[in-house]
Amino acid sequence: MLAALVLAAALTAHALASAQREDFGEQALAQEMARRPVVLLGEVHDNAAQHATRAAALRRLLAAGARPAIAFEQFDRERQADVDRARRETPPAGRTQAEHVIAQARPARGWDSALYRPFVELALEYDLPIVAANLSRAEAMRVASQGFGAAFDEATRARFALYALPPALLAAHERAIDDGHCNRMPAAALPAMARAQIARDLALAQAIRPHFARGVVLLTGNGHARNDIGVPFFLSEAERSQVIAIGLLERDRPDADRAAPFDVAFSTPVQQREDPCATIPQRR
Repeated sequence: MLAALVLAAALTAHALASAQREDFGEQALAQEMARRPVVLLGEVHDNAAQHATRAAALRRLLAAGARPAIAFEQFDRERQADVDRARRETPPAGRTQAEHVIAQARPARGWDSALYRPFVELALEYDLPIVAANLSRAEAMRVASQGFGAAFDEATRARFALYALPPALLAAHERAIDDGHCNRMPAAALPAMARAQIARDLALAQAIRPHFARGVVLLTGNGHARNDIGVPFFLSEAERSQVIAIGLLERDRPDADRAAPFDVAFSTPVQQREDPCATIPQRR
């Protein structure tokens, strides 16, 4: 019931969101980040220009006196003890403290650690908590095949009504996943993949919740930052009032509707990359 009410409120509140802003830059981004203590800072994972501007904006925020925790989708929650230990240790010869922390966090294959090193460096420089926030790939796969009980205890499943999620939420996730895979995913695979994505949203929400009092910046993909079906779905109304969801959207798709799920969305440069659809078979 709670989940259904939250989804309905999110869809209503953000139905009239403004179009994408074209003034993407560190000053404009820092100003938006300063509006609320909890920042869901979206990204396209491989977009170097986005990462550089986000790091510069975060430095501005810190220079102005903010001291938020920095939460990383790129680090799995089971690595928190390794991250905490690594920041206390002397790094091996030839490796910086930030590189040592990242090495001990052991980001999953596919993350470009160099893009996230500036954020770890800022956390170390300003002595900010580094939060390993994500569900591991192995846990997500178990959720996909076995259900939410593979990653969350009974109390958590009951609290967030994981047994009775709104059909609209599931359908929206399936559409988003299919769109992200060039609309070529087998239809039968979409429910399991949606379940795994929802589990990641919940894990990220749980990871940032203890840091609301001091403030927290979550570095995450745009999908997780969405107000309607992302991390905010698993936050209470009081918690959501402290959150700003920022989308960073590449200019290759000038679709105004893409900005709707965010409190603010910026148009950003497009990262040059090989066609991501080239390796995905056509849907049969």
